[in-house]
Amino acid sequence: MRYRSLRFGTRTLVLQFVLLLVAASSSAQFNPASPPVADPADTRFRDVTEDWNSPSLSGTHLMPAQPLIAPFDDNDKYEVQLIQLQWRWGDPIDLYVTKPKGVKKPPVILYLYGYPADTDRFKSPMWQEAATKGGFAAVGFVSALTGHRYHDRPMKEWFLSELQECLADSAHDIQMILNYLESRGDLDMTRVGMFAHGSGASIAILASAADPRIRVVDTLDPWGDWPTWMAKSPFVPEEERADLTKPEFLKKAAVLEPVDWLPKSQAAKFRMQDAIFDKITPKESKEKLRAAVPKDASVVIYKTPAEFNEMVRNKTELDWIKLQVRFVPPLPATQTAAAAKP
Repeated sequence: MRYRSLRFGTRTLVLQFVLLLVAASSSAQFNPASPPVADPADTRFRDVTEDWNSPSLSGTHLMPAQPLIAPFDDNDKYEVQLIQLQWRWGDPIDLYVTKPKGVKKPPVILYLYGYPADTDRFKSPMWQEAATKGGFAAVGFVSALTGHRYHDRPMKEWFLSELQECLADSAHDIQMILNYLESRGDLDMTRVGMFAHGSGASIAILASAADPRIRVVDTLDPWGDWPTWMAKSPFVPEEERADLTKPEFLKKAAVLEPVDWLPKSQAAKFRMQDAIFDKITPKESKEKLRAAVPKDASVVIYKTPAEFNEMVRNKTELDWIKLQVRFVPPLPATQTAAAAKP
């Protein structure tokens, strides 16, 4: 399924810039920002370069613009802010920050759900209440070329066809989001966790290897083992499978292989949840991902939909990450500052 309807005509809060594709300028694949087509006088992102060969920001230069902040909801339990962040051409990001009332500098959990999920979940009062229960701030966003971030691209270009771009950009985004959250001063950035699903879990793995500020990571059904995944996953459109299994495509994807980056996670606590009945990720790929989890990580297997649904019915899906974030040794402030990139 191509989810064309979800990738066509999505909205943003401000006037969008047309994103022009540019060829890689070197073997390291540094990609200059697109020219300011919408407003030639706007030079905010003129010097942006991005290395799609690494989840780290060390070889990437992004230029954060002034955040646009608007109240979204406010009640006696929590408040929600909708914040638009941007650091590259044509890609403003909607960030939902939900904070519990009466908690000074709450610990933070980032949420990234898999393609093609948009931001609807973060607008749900039921989700907001569950995510902030226990005194946690919840920060939700979507990955590159997903939901409101898909626009001004040919229909043939989407999350899978541009996999290297989407994985790298999204891993970079997580670190830039952490920088923004750090700058606010109202959150406990020494206690940060991340809950992620599907392709979002793959991105969380990459970001965790790049940034030690993510102290706890909880992944559900990550994608990975790209050669097998592209060859066998039913998520891949049959009319595109031949292109997505070509050596040149897989070579680009290989530099961001979750199986390879999993052992490099810098999280103090890591969990992988695997619904083995879910067929999106092939069995062989699931086995490779489970085998690659960091030392001392937890692995939870759901053998049947009934087992998984019981956890959801009992509303315990966030219990583990909240417990770990609350009691994980906080990252020293000096390390937090050192991890932040300008």
